[in-house]
Amino acid sequence: MPANDYVRDWVRETVTLTEPEHVFWCDGSEEEKEYLTQQAVQQGVLIPLDQKKWPRCYYHHSNPNDVARVEHCTYVCTRREKEAGPTNNWMEPRLMRQKLRGMLSGAMKGRTLFVIPYLMGPPGSPLSKVGVELTDSIYVVLSMRIMTRMGKVAWDHLGNSDNFNKGTHSVLDCDPERRYIAHFPEANEIISVGSGYGGNALLGKKCLALRIASFLGRDEGWLAEHMLVLGVEEPNGRKSYVAAAFPSACGKTNFAMMIPPKAYQGWKITTIGDDIAWMKPGPTGRLHAINPENGYFGVVPGTNEKSNPNAMKIMAHDTIFTNVARTPDGDVWWEGKDNPPPPNLIDWRGNPWSPTSGEKAAHPNSRFTAPMANNPALAKEVNDPEGVPINAIIFGGRRAATIPLIFQAFSWFHGVFVGASMGSEMTAAAVGGHGQVRGDPMAMLPFCGYNMGDYFDHWMEMRKGIKILPRIFHVNWFRKDAEGKFYWPGFGENMRVLEWIVGRCHGHSDAREGSIGWVPRFEDINTEGLEGMTRERFAEMMKIDPDAWRRELVFQNELFLKIYHELPKEMIYQRELLIARL
Repeated sequence: MPANDYVRDWVRETVTLTEPEHVFWCDGSEEEKEYLTQQAVQQGVLIPLDQKKWPRCYYHHSNPNDVARVEHCTYVCTRREKEAGPTNNWMEPRLMRQKLRGMLSGAMKGRTLFVIPYLMGPPGSPLSKVGVELTDSIYVVLSMRIMTRMGKVAWDHLGNSDNFNKGTHSVLDCDPERRYIAHFPEANEIISVGSGYGGNALLGKKCLALRIASFLGRDEGWLAEHMLVLGVEEPNGRKSYVAAAFPSACGKTNFAMMIPPKAYQGWKITTIGDDIAWMKPGPTGRLHAINPENGYFGVVPGTNEKSNPNAMKIMAHDTIFTNVARTPDGDVWWEGKDNPPPPNLIDWRGNPWSPTSGEKAAHPNSRFTAPMANNPALAKEVNDPEGVPINAIIFGGRRAATIPLIFQAFSWFHGVFVGASMGSEMTAAAVGGHGQVRGDPMAMLPFCGYNMGDYFDHWMEMRKGIKILPRIFHVNWFRKDAEGKFYWPGFGENMRVLEWIVGRCHGHSDAREGSIGWVPRFEDINTEGLEGMTRERFAEMMKIDPDAWRRELVFQNELFLKIYHELPKEMIYQRELLIARL
């Protein structure tokens, strides 16, 4: 138990409200991990896998009604509705607290309340934040131990301060009708009930690291973004750092852990983070980024030795698999794995499965939770308190048409517009709308903790504190031809596009000025050895159809009209410039 009176008083209040049978103060030790893992196995929360094939790995099966983020149940509760903005669900804080207190009253009777102290970010970083999560889920405890720096390091960072995020979580009875993920940014507090799914229950992840942190970042002069961060080292030893925002299940983890193809001998990619970046002007005059997390909560389907060999190595030990398929003898399988489905497979619902079942064996949003330290490509700079200096920012979504493979924004202002107007086909990471294209500015639509118009303005204002601005780009790995086949092979071959991006940052990659930005010519991208990539096919993949782009502008306008009164005038100006160029 910490000496911090603010924490102890709050825990005491929560215990009085929820009435747990036991209170367990987590310390993050190995001994604690072993004890809690044994308890989870005894309770049926975790199922041990074959320890020879999967050392210290376990399977977790969530409620079938609780397998993804639930945006319709997610609220931003600010004093004024305008502060939350029209893209967030809003409820007046007093009313939401009243509702949730009623649901939490006596909710932990017969259960254990776990107190989880955790640190988001490297120890000693000026950007790192302390959170304390109170939960009745042992799965959440073991997952938070992987995803955050848990235990004494958090208490040491907090000291006697009251500056910590209060997070209260209870699975309750997992009734979708009693499911709320409520954020109180002005109070630095989160209350989540009715869900055990990672993004709803691991409160350090999307809740604190994005929704609450974005609000704090606006007031404190930094950015909390849904971005991977990677390092790229050229054969000559020069290092560059890239942040990239892709919506969930659009290849973020694969890109962050990319292995350069054979044509790029001497090039090296290292991973700083695969999902979230906190960025602030640093001592070099550049925008510096840290990864606030300590683990990976990655999508499993489609992961294999070709798509992401590093991820396969990461999940090989000390991993919790959620909602994949498994075998009776303790192996796991998912769609897109290297081997065909084994016999006697048990699907993610716990039912016998065969190829004729007509359903996926693993849930499309099934996950692996694994320590960052497992990554063979982990950057040595990952624990640098100052973070890494960002040379380039990339935005990208899943689009079958219209958007070319790659282009560069003309300026910081234009780049913010590009990020603000990006769209993507929805994936299984969110409930509802699968396959539909929706606007997802900066891949932050579900995660921005305040008015999106003010968020764009904050991006515009950030340039004032950055002496050397990152270059901004947009990519689309998913454009298809008339036969429905992808133009671009993706995976490790994305290194060819990354080379051009890095070259643009350092002034040695050529481009031509196009209507939507700076675009590479065929000869500007290294296509040597890339099967089927002719000059003609490259031109098709990069084609800018003015009519299609005018329709895109109409599509973008839906969001801009929602936030018109808070929309920075520079955004309207950039839109008019694009219309004129088209």
